[in-house]
Amino acid sequence: MTWVAAVARLRARREPGVLVTVATVRGHAPRDAGAKLVVGQSATWGSIGGGNVEAVAIDRAREMIAASKPEPELMDFALNDKVTNQHGVQCCGGTVQVLLEPLPVVRAVAVFGIGHVGLELARILARQDLDLHLIDSRADMFTEERLDVLGDAVAQVHTHHTPLLPEEVLEELPRGTHILIMTHDHAEDAALCDAALRTPHLGSIGLIGSAAKWVRFRKRLADEGGHDEATIARIKTPIGLADITGKEPATIAVSVAADLLRTLETEEN
Repeated sequence: MTWVAAVARLRARREPGVLVTVATVRGHAPRDAGAKLVVGQSATWGSIGGGNVEAVAIDRAREMIAASKPEPELMDFALNDKVTNQHGVQCCGGTVQVLLEPLPVVRAVAVFGIGHVGLELARILARQDLDLHLIDSRADMFTEERLDVLGDAVAQVHTHHTPLLPEEVLEELPRGTHILIMTHDHAEDAALCDAALRTPHLGSIGLIGSAAKWVRFRKRLADEGGHDEATIARIKTPIGLADITGKEPATIAVSVAADLLRTLETEEN
């Protein structure tokens, strides 16, 4: 498997890893500059030459995977018999510098409702390095013509047409997924709020709408859903930045995206 395919596999499986690259070589070394190795939690793909260099790099990569906020690192190796090595002698005679780059699990966001605001929001979020899930009960929201605007997305975009029960998608979403609820139907929004509160592996939950809408929803979640106040408080509404008051779909989408990105940055720190 190529290193590109290995990185793609880790991302698809939502597993962390480290990309190890031979950055510079002076003199003789097992591999030339540019050789790559991908290190996962329990497997590796590719090679930077074997021996002590590779073994030490793998050890350090696994430490980075276990760390909360790893940063890229450079490691220097002298390949001669005068150096005390952790994993045996390599005496090719040269020196090697190796770059270790963390491959974190990307964050996931799910937008329920891909109407005017939802599509504008998807356009913005698609420019971020995310797993972006777009969910709607209406098939015509996912026509090729509408989704053409996401053709140059940086994000991995996943579409879900759920004609009957959109809330069923919640169980399938990755752990920690941030939820934004903005469907065309208040009844659908209410069902999603209730289901999201019953799905413990999710991240933040945001609901678009007015104060009057939230009063009704809050009462329904308590009286019919049986949720206590602390649980209901998991839902943030309204979403968006309070000082951006425009009502055009693109303006609302910018506000909601900025609010979400602030939440994601706070989560990182």
